[in-house]
Amino acid sequence: VDGRSQEIQRLIGRALRATLNFDALGERTITIDCDVLNADGGTRTASVTAGFIGLALALDALHREETMSQPPLQSMAAAISVGLVKGQILVDLDYQEDSQASFDLNVVGTQQGELIEVQGTAEEGPVARAQVDTMIDQALNAIQQLTQFQRQCLQQAEVDLQHLLAPSA
Repeated sequence: VDGRSQEIQRLIGRALRATLNFDALGERTITIDCDVLNADGGTRTASVTAGFIGLALALDALHREETMSQPPLQSMAAAISVGLVKGQILVDLDYQEDSQASFDLNVVGTQQGELIEVQGTAEEGPVARAQVDTMIDQALNAIQQLTQFQRQCLQQAEVDLQHLLAPSA
């Protein structure tokens, strides 16, 4: 596994682990295969967002096999890229936009608007904190939309999220 792949694996692992209630999960190992076969600049973020769906499917299968005393998920999670391109903030960058960004972020968050991870890089010089805060706010708004999409996908797969998600989620 090359360095880039290993970095992406670690990001996905950290993001998905942050959603789990380990007491409810118990001593289990879950492997999520979330290779991105076709993406335009957002392989990391697509892997996290789709990986969460895979995790929920795996947990649903476990729940159907055996009763867990508590919901195994504390929250839903998704990820999105956001960048500063020619002075404009753009969300969900494609390859062309990403290559032109003077500053870009990968943001992992929850449906409640909490941050799990933020990775950012300035390509052309420092960026004002207020601008970064605005970028994160826009990313978190997009993440809320992505978690709604995840919910719809899981409902179509007949996953009962009420048994998987903690009541506050």
